[in-house]
Amino acid sequence: MSVPLTAPAPATPPHTGGLLLLVDGTPGLLTVAALGIALLLLLIIKVRLQPFVALLAVSITVGLLAGLSVTELFGTVQRSDAVSTIESGMGGILGHVAIIIGLGTMLGAILEVSGGAEVLAGRLLGLFGERRAPLAMGLTGLLFGIPVFFDVGIFVLAPIVYAAARRSGRSVLLYCLPLLAGLSMTHAFLPPHPGPVAAAGLLHVQLGWIILMGAVCGLPAVLAAWAYAAWIGQRIHVAVPQDMADAAEEAKRTVLAGQRAQGVAPQERPVPLGTVLAVIGTPLLLILAATFSSIALDPSPGRSVLEFAGNPFVALTVALLLACYLLGIRRGWSRTSLEAVATSSLKPVGNILLVVGAGGVFGAVLKASGVAQALSDTFHDVGLPVIALSYLVSLVLRVAQGSATVAIVTTAGIVAPLLSADHHSQAFTALVIMAISAGSIFASHVNDGGFWMVAKYFGISERDTLRTWTVLESVLSVAGFAVAGVVSVFVV
Repeated sequence: MSVPLTAPAPATPPHTGGLLLLVDGTPGLLTVAALGIALLLLLIIKVRLQPFVALLAVSITVGLLAGLSVTELFGTVQRSDAVSTIESGMGGILGHVAIIIGLGTMLGAILEVSGGAEVLAGRLLGLFGERRAPLAMGLTGLLFGIPVFFDVGIFVLAPIVYAAARRSGRSVLLYCLPLLAGLSMTHAFLPPHPGPVAAAGLLHVQLGWIILMGAVCGLPAVLAAWAYAAWIGQRIHVAVPQDMADAAEEAKRTVLAGQRAQGVAPQERPVPLGTVLAVIGTPLLLILAATFSSIALDPSPGRSVLEFAGNPFVALTVALLLACYLLGIRRGWSRTSLEAVATSSLKPVGNILLVVGAGGVFGAVLKASGVAQALSDTFHDVGLPVIALSYLVSLVLRVAQGSATVAIVTTAGIVAPLLSADHHSQAFTALVIMAISAGSIFASHVNDGGFWMVAKYFGISERDTLRTWTVLESVLSVAGFAVAGVVSVFVV
């Protein structure tokens, strides 16, 4: 499912009534685009302005410089029914993204609090044994990373990494890097994470195609990252950070105390692994079934039922209700405690939704002002395939300012006209989104919060974090893009 972004877009620039200097023709519009990107990077990197505010300020500046009038940007007080470019851009993307991210976040929180992560990691460690414990940690990150955010996954699973490394006496890198690769892959390539969901909304792609292409591109990429992790983990020894291990135990006690206060009684009986996998897999299977029923089946009541159940809003609601019952009510949680866990999980997503919404505004302004079409025409003349161009633009933005979400939403707005002009299929556009997502995780370094989180949680020096985590992310990025590029040859 996708919700189209609509913005008041005259057929051709130039516009009249702009507040600032008006520009005519492709060279002027390209200059405005370049100045806009430069200003965005300046505000985020040097001024340290919050990305939501930076994107909004740049969107307004680009619109005015390109000739949009104040009325086109903000609407008019005389007509309350007139939809402004800013309102349509913000509302169009958040109408699609906010519900999915909200439902996915609550689902992940219930899995986390119920102990699903510990069960998943424990069963995998028991299945693979001590020698293959790094692979078990990688699979844990891959599976648990589907419904939870990257930083939450680190917080929940870090104590398991400490225990495995302490038990074996080997470098903590052997266990944390495969875990991080799994968490990062799902965060970059799969719904309900904000990046791929936002790109799907901006480029009008069904989430079923995002899930399918995310698996096609992400799984080989994570295998490459695991191979690098196994190699580098043998060469750099990092001891278990005792202070972080102690802090993790203290945090766990605090969480348990908070759960008791909310009426969530600790369970002696662990969550069944099948229940955890069912809760994680249900929305993915429902969405995929709906996507392919629309291709393989003729219109019928059965197809309608599949399409209804596989609507992302419905599929995630079903999964959330399953989690509430199977992991909560059935295991003694009160309804009040379920509400408290779900509500508290939504607090950190406000910033993400605002950044995604501002990215929608940026895309709408580029379209309405004619800047997007000028970029499209120029990129066509360059001769680079759109999938390569998307990766490079996203990579540059990522390395320059650090935020993967900003890189994704900005790149999607820039390349959207290229895709609409050539009438590409949903499958091909999903591959372009994979390329954008791959570019957005390249070379995590000191301007990325994830870099410092990894260094802090696992006791890795800044130098060794650059040699391990930064390279791991680059391997994941390049491998994911390479697979997307190869598959795109066979998809129109």
